[in-house]
Amino acid sequence: MSTLLLWLHIAFAIFALGPVTAVTMATPRYIRAKDVGVLRYLHRSTRIFGLLSLGVFLFGLLLGGRDLAKPYLSVSMTLFIVAAILLVIIDRDQSTAIRALSTETEGDDAKVQTGRVATLSGVVTLLFLVILVLMVMFD
Repeated sequence: MSTLLLWLHIAFAIFALGPVTAVTMATPRYIRAKDVGVLRYLHRSTRIFGLLSLGVFLFGLLLGGRDLAKPYLSVSMTLFIVAAILLVIIDRDQSTAIRALSTETEGDDAKVQTGRVATLSGVVTLLFLVILVLMVMFD
């Protein structure tokens, strides 16, 4: 059973965390290009892969079982929760950018969202890398 959980944990990490990282990192480029169609696609992809990334947490939690009190697992879970919260903020900023670029109002500008999405997606990527290092070094 633990082998199956490990495979699911790794598969969700590869097929959910990788795409959500790529999608959020690509968003600022299309905000600057004012391509609302692509932004809608990236926003939908962020939501889908963000929700799928919860599978990494779930299967990691099930896989950890009795060992959840180990410091590296506690730190990893905390960092994952922080990354998930940042993904929610990125999702909100993507929605705001789409709304700002879709309207004809002169006062609406998506430059603020460009910088914030770029910064937060970089932080999320670093958090995922730290979690990866913790899992490889201590497990």
